[in-house]
Amino acid sequence: MSDVPGTELDSTDDASADEVTTATDVEVEEPPDPHALDEEHAQLLTRLEGELGDAVLDTEPRFGDPVVRVRRDSWRRAAEVARDVLECDYLSFISGIDWQPAPKEGDEDSSDTSSPVQPQEVSYGAAGSDGRFQVFAHVQSTAHHWGLTLKVDVDETGMLAESWVPVYAGADWHERECWEMFGISFDGHPALRHLYLPSAFEGHPLRKDFPLLSRVVKPWPGLVDVEAMPEEPEEPASTAEDTE
Repeated sequence: MSDVPGTELDSTDDASADEVTTATDVEVEEPPDPHALDEEHAQLLTRLEGELGDAVLDTEPRFGDPVVRVRRDSWRRAAEVARDVLECDYLSFISGIDWQPAPKEGDEDSSDTSSPVQPQEVSYGAAGSDGRFQVFAHVQSTAHHWGLTLKVDVDETGMLAESWVPVYAGADWHERECWEMFGISFDGHPALRHLYLPSAFEGHPLRKDFPLLSRVVKPWPGLVDVEAMPEEPEEPASTAEDTE
């Protein structure tokens, strides 16, 4: 209580102050890491590393799955371990990567309208790379519901990787597409031939330096031009004769 009339402390003010103090004392929990491996996938990675040894060059978790980069001479062996030891019986895909930034063509004053904005310098993804090109594959276990992504560097002077067809028969058309789009050949593939493009087609369309007409006419991926609406023709002015 206060001796000065009109300055009595309200008990509710004390309660509010206590609530504010309590609220500020509460520790804010850090959000969970979206890339962290659960125990099952951590053990999966440990088993793979135990089988491949120093053939594993680098690893990194990505959205709960291990990403593993292996030596070129162990690419097919990695597939065998995935299938026979890790029980990954399903091949989701095989594809290539060109880490070179797309060339900037067209008007120099134009801006990049893509989202996210395309990189202007070479940057590598999970588990790194020692060059411009890579092949990567994702395998899964239909029984255990686990999976992982495997990557291998491709020597730009040779553009060759071991074929996975002897291990996963479904790799056949994936590797054909990768050869067609990136120019990466697969040693041991039964018949590399065009999948989408005519046999006389020259070049590899998914390489970043492949000349695309749209990149020349407009900055990649192309600004949208909005055409002006046609103007309506003016009506002729009425005359006195028209009103008679």
